[in-house]
Amino acid sequence: MRWWDIEPVLELEHELFPEDAWSAGMFWSELAHARGPRATRRYVVAETVSDGDSAAGGGRLVGYAGLAAAGDLADVQTIAAARDQWGSGLGARLLTDLLRAATAFECAEVLLEVRVDNTRAQRLYERFGFEPIGFRRGYYQPGNVDALVMRLADPASSLSPVQGTETHG
Repeated sequence: MRWWDIEPVLELEHELFPEDAWSAGMFWSELAHARGPRATRRYVVAETVSDGDSAAGGGRLVGYAGLAAAGDLADVQTIAAARDQWGSGLGARLLTDLLRAATAFECAEVLLEVRVDNTRAQRLYERFGFEPIGFRRGYYQPGNVDALVMRLADPASSLSPVQGTETHG
């Protein structure tokens, strides 16, 4: 993800998460930590490839994901796929990219929070080996919806090659 991706990311963010969407400032802040030798973040976008376009862009932005690393712990900050991409494997490709980044950051485990009512995402995370470890009561606002906290030990062991929609950072 680069600065020019923020506007289309925000459009998708507001479509998918209308009540608790991230702001442009939140994405700018995360991207500030995603480059250079001291980078602690990995943010990627996925675009459709049309008319011979490559990963250099030109397609429609259909997903994005972000990871933060601190010491030997990584945290999935966000992951989203356009509704018309649900069931296509895009979420798995984005998550695979984040797990590769966690491995590159030498993280021993990865944490994430997911809405308790988002069973589709929970199934994705379970396929990668994430296990529930607790709850954060009232984590998602508004609505006071609980978050299920999930943990993956040894992210390198959960990596699998995935084909399809291109992602780039």
